[in-house]
Amino acid sequence: MKNSFKAIAPVALAFAVALTSGNAFAAGDAAKGEKAFKRCSACHSLEEGKNKVGPSLHNIIGRTAGTVDGYKYSDVFAEAAEKGLVWEPDQLVAYLEDPKKYLAAFVGKDKVRSKMANKFKKLELRQDIVAYLESLQ
Repeated sequence: MKNSFKAIAPVALAFAVALTSGNAFAAGDAAKGEKAFKRCSACHSLEEGKNKVGPSLHNIIGRTAGTVDGYKYSDVFAEAAEKGLVWEPDQLVAYLEDPKKYLAAFVGKDKVRSKMANKFKKLELRQDIVAYLESLQ
């Protein structure tokens, strides 16, 4: 029984995040997000086809995770894509809080590896970054 809960808990967490997030996460300040994005730009480009350490974030909103051409993703991103992870604003806001924890919960594993080192603990900051990314679509 204990092991069953351990296997189901991460999936339940990802599902709960998806159900409760809705459009509330999309409300952010794009101008503040542009300033905050400087922290992201060391690894991510906003230019189509220009990948760095991380994939290009050009038109990320609505894109299936792990699908930028020319970027080699980790296995966990391929698995998340297979399980239907699409980068909608609420998903991005949740992901930016703790990328490894979010991906682990989404794919149903205890731990995953990810190159994404940044964590954005403040909800408002995450919302601002996502609002900025939305404004570029």
